[in-house]
Amino acid sequence: MKKFILIISSAKKKEIPAFEYKTDKVASAKIGIAKPKVLIPVFPGTNCEFDTAKAFADGGAEPEIFVIRNLTASAIQESVSEFASKLAKSQIVFIPGGFSGGDEPEGSAKFITAFFRNAAIKDATHELLKNRDGLMGGICNGFQALIKLGLVPYGEIIDTDENCPTLTFNTIGRHQSMIVRTRICSNNSPWLQNVNVGDIINVPISHGEGRFVAPDALIKKLAENGQIATQYVDLAGKPTANVHFNPNDSYYAIEGITSPDGRVLGKMGHSERIGNGLYQNVPGNYTIGMFSSAVKYFNI
Repeated sequence: MKKFILIISSAKKKEIPAFEYKTDKVASAKIGIAKPKVLIPVFPGTNCEFDTAKAFADGGAEPEIFVIRNLTASAIQESVSEFASKLAKSQIVFIPGGFSGGDEPEGSAKFITAFFRNAAIKDATHELLKNRDGLMGGICNGFQALIKLGLVPYGEIIDTDENCPTLTFNTIGRHQSMIVRTRICSNNSPWLQNVNVGDIINVPISHGEGRFVAPDALIKKLAENGQIATQYVDLAGKPTANVHFNPNDSYYAIEGITSPDGRVLGKMGHSERIGNGLYQNVPGNYTIGMFSSAVKYFNI
């Protein structure tokens, strides 16, 4: 007979602070571009590329979906070369959600991280972020890749270790799919120029490995730097560990974080799943405006 154990987080025993970081500084790219190009890589198991492309197109960008071919070694190498070339001509790269490699045992997004650690892709990514004022983002599976690469919260691809944050299995022990409420904690990012700190945004989630885990000292530092973008909140707008509102039991109810300069954003909730007529039976504000905000960053 199988036994099922419900893991109760220690975070439930204490009140979770609502992080706040406000700045009057408006981020903008040094070189203005009317219609920035967005490169959207598709890996085996990705399933949110069309929603992501539509959200960017609606926001005023020019998205391009690029399928990473992996059936042969030569196909992978061709994909690496072509992707690096396209990345050099793009202003934004965005890793969409899905289940890369079927969410491999002992951790998801392994193929995505391996791809971005390729020397050519790594160099092109750093060129985009460090020298060309570019933006990068990832949702769900994309967030898992960004955090395991170190792009959030460090702003560059590094060799991560046990002192770095990670995303791991939901403590409920299964996949979660629902509408959650998130609170904007910081406006220190080009992705968050269309919202105010304290705004409550509804967002659909769908994941089995979305639990944000990090040392307390690092979380404190992220909060002080304005790198905690969003937290899961209850009906009263308070951060919580209650599984009905914080579906994965993330530490300090953290749903999304950024790089130090805010130009890389990773979050679990599917903010790209938005459109007229959706979610009529769950009232609330679903407009985070992150895609149009990214375009605004290049237009100011």
